[in-house]
Amino acid sequence: MNTACTVVGIGVVGIALGLAPLGPTPAETAKVAKTIVNKSANIRPNELVLINGGPRDQQLLEDIAVEVRKLGAHPLITFESDRLMRRLVVDVPERFDTQEAAFAMQLAEIVDAILTVEVGEDPMLLADVDPQRLMRRAKADEAVYKKLLERNVIQTHLGNGLYPTTARAKQFGISKDKLAEIFWDGVNADSKKLQATGQRVKRTLISGRRVRITAPNGTDLKLDIARRPVFVSDGVISNEDRYAGGPACQVWLPAGEVYVTPVPATAQGTFVVDTFFYQGKLIEGLKLVFANGKLTSMTAKGDIRPLKKAYDAAPPGREIFAALDIGINPEVKVPAGSRMVTWMAAGTISVGIGGNTWAGGDNEAPFNLYAHLTDGTLQIDGRTLIEQGELRSK
Repeated sequence: MNTACTVVGIGVVGIALGLAPLGPTPAETAKVAKTIVNKSANIRPNELVLINGGPRDQQLLEDIAVEVRKLGAHPLITFESDRLMRRLVVDVPERFDTQEAAFAMQLAEIVDAILTVEVGEDPMLLADVDPQRLMRRAKADEAVYKKLLERNVIQTHLGNGLYPTTARAKQFGISKDKLAEIFWDGVNADSKKLQATGQRVKRTLISGRRVRITAPNGTDLKLDIARRPVFVSDGVISNEDRYAGGPACQVWLPAGEVYVTPVPATAQGTFVVDTFFYQGKLIEGLKLVFANGKLTSMTAKGDIRPLKKAYDAAPPGREIFAALDIGINPEVKVPAGSRMVTWMAAGTISVGIGGNTWAGGDNEAPFNLYAHLTDGTLQIDGRTLIEQGELRSK
């Protein structure tokens, strides 16, 4: 999940299946849009559907709107760009940072679905902005996302932190073409197989209690998940998901994640990741230490000062262990020797701190940090689910 949920404009959402390896060509977007609207978002007649994205994907957004209208539902397209997102921060007076996003809240009160294609080419877009400002703005947006969950608004997001941009490919140390191939392979993964794997992993988590995560890099973390709600992002928002509501009405694409929030105050131990990116810059050897469900220490081999500055600017709740996320998508393959990190690659173990309402928790802190472990072992009550980065098939 792309840090869970970042409210951009108003919300998060999007999906696509059946694309060529390097992404949608003009001839393919109509087919993609049909899949998004009919299968993934499961749009119904008369629903109000907000469609959000950038100029890069204009034709896809327009085709989505047409497919929405074919069902007798009602589309509204909104556009964003790096330039606009930056100017709305740096060119707007600080005194408005705490102002509620009134227009977004009005939309959150009436829309039935939000379909978003990830916008953003520059991971350092706001790196020079005072973290205090970003925290105040995030805090002001909280109410919008809370309203979307309360109203069971359908939210799908195409991108999930893996959209193939030039900057992201450089960050991972691979070509943009290779990243695009990985991305679309992940998006095109068999949804029925993802659903089956997701339900199997979900049952394992629901029936278990004590989780232990270990890895050769010094990771040794324990937490309790007894009787906690478990959610699956498998690429399709089903009728059952609609009925369950809240976090169940969200999908991130490429899909393939099972996630759960812990019993409060139970996370104990150390989680270490060799590769972590903050604002597009590499931080090597990030080490998170937990006691009684709270972060007690954050260190790294690399320069951690920008991350620490953002963490220190966040309000209370930033330090609380947020969620455990397990990747289940076998089509997202991390190239050997690369610096690629992501959520949904099968066998990936992700943990984080801060806000966790996206995962069914109650921490509304406007800050979160998630780290991904690719070679870890995860056991539940002594039974191995992931062994050295490999998700067991049974």
